[in-house]
Amino acid sequence: MSAPDLAALAARALAAAQAAELSVAAAESCTGGMVCAALTEIPGASRTLDRGFVTYSNAAKTEMLGVPAALIAAHGAVSEQVAAAMAEGALTHSRADLAVAITGIAGPGGSEFKPEGRVCFALARRGAPTRTLTEEFGPLGRARVRAAAAARALELLEAGARS
Repeated sequence: MSAPDLAALAARALAAAQAAELSVAAAESCTGGMVCAALTEIPGASRTLDRGFVTYSNAAKTEMLGVPAALIAAHGAVSEQVAAAMAEGALTHSRADLAVAITGIAGPGGSEFKPEGRVCFALARRGAPTRTLTEEFGPLGRARVRAAAAARALELLEAGARS
């Protein structure tokens, strides 16, 4: 996924959120701020993007987003349960109406149970159930997994703003 592709996805996500009069937030782990970086490349993003949380460590997920340490211990940081708690925590700790969360294993590495390229996402919207999904991008290499995850998160934001 190239930078222009991310910029186009970010522009669509922002346009959808602006049309729905929604503000957005992102809680990012393996993408390390790539979603917010793509969003802020678009002029006028400040009208829609409230804030971003880069919560790379488990402690950051707990301290900044309120993800229970017991939840991380029970399911692992790379899980739909933790992604949901991250997205919900982003809503709790912001003024956003819509939040996306990303947590995954960009690589290298992984394990039999959590392979390289597995990324869990969540989309939380005030007044609606939180949605989660897991994508298996495969061992594409760290940069490509991170870019694919950022792109998928932007697609989720766009879809969430339209629903």
